[in-house]
Amino acid sequence: MSPDGFRIRAAADEPGVAAGLAQVLLDCVAGGASVSFMAPLAPHRALTFWQSVLDSVQRGERIVLVAEDGLPGSIVGTVQVVFAVAENQPHRADVAKMLVHRRVRRRGLGAALLRAAESAAREAGRTLLVLDTVTDGDAERLYLRLGWQRVGVIPGYALWPTGGPCDTTYFYKALEP
Repeated sequence: MSPDGFRIRAAADEPGVAAGLAQVLLDCVAGGASVSFMAPLAPHRALTFWQSVLDSVQRGERIVLVAEDGLPGSIVGTVQVVFAVAENQPHRADVAKMLVHRRVRRRGLGAALLRAAESAAREAGRTLLVLDTVTDGDAERLYLRLGWQRVGVIPGYALWPTGGPCDTTYFYKALEP
């Protein structure tokens, strides 16, 4: 358990994990986060998404980290390390779906999750990470603060959950082996 009360661990397809992750996703979309889903997001769609992600973990295609705040199963944040599928990119992974429930934001959990993702990627033999995020959002400032390099912006790349285009910024980070 970290000093701020969060415990970050690797998740598998275990009881309650998909449901806990679905609740975090539902909260983030309801709060306006552009994370691939449109509002209103139906709970069964969020649950189905996370069940497919956890199936991917079982196949060794990614790592899913969850942050809990006290009780086991009380998931308040998550991040994924998705391994590249191309044969010529065994050194690379994408950081995806870093989500923090609104009730625990501004307590350092995003930074802790990102550091944990970097560590998990390094342990898996990855030396290059790539991610994308909404331009000018809180996450973009976090990535810059933690040493990620901005590559560029794609205007209108995605939509906000309630509609309307949002720009996306791409980042990378080289990891020391």
